[in-house]
Amino acid sequence: MNKTKRKIFETSMELFAKKGYEATSIEEITSIVGVAKGTLYYHFSSKEEIFNFLVAEGMKLLKNSIEIKISKTNSYIEKLKAIILIQIKIIIKYENFITMLLSQIWGQEPRNIKCRSYVFEYINMIEEIIKEGVEKGEIIDCDLSVMASGIFGFTCSTMVYKLRHEEDIEIQKIYKEIEKNFITKLKNN
Repeated sequence: MNKTKRKIFETSMELFAKKGYEATSIEEITSIVGVAKGTLYYHFSSKEEIFNFLVAEGMKLLKNSIEIKISKTNSYIEKLKAIILIQIKIIIKYENFITMLLSQIWGQEPRNIKCRSYVFEYINMIEEIIKEGVEKGEIIDCDLSVMASGIFGFTCSTMVYKLRHEEDIEIQKIYKEIEKNFITKLKNN
């Protein structure tokens, strides 16, 4: 990705996260980036295309990071721990992306449906790991959908924690609390 496209990408994500999709204009993006509309349209045909690109790239980063990490372990509990740690790190590092994504999962506009689809696809990935862990006897029998959604929700609550405690976030502290109070309870002893 060239420098101009990256700047459009980063500026758009920040504006979408802070102001919302509807309140962000192409004019505002080009003004902050310091490019003409024609330059923006050279890289993206519309605000919707920018948004779709941001969501696709962010979800690809999340899923690829997780797939790499979980491929290195055979334990399903360890896979869930890896998912949680990576998701917390991404939430902290890419807060604007997560804010933008989660703010758009409600509603019936194509953008909302697309965001919801990405989130559900990701939760299904977690659900599949839990299912395999249950089948192998490593994870307790449970409602797969509830547990997968819970893991996603638990880690997303890191953003609320961050808002409440405006200091630097200790990723390991958050991770250890979720591991101790949630993931260890899933282990089939």
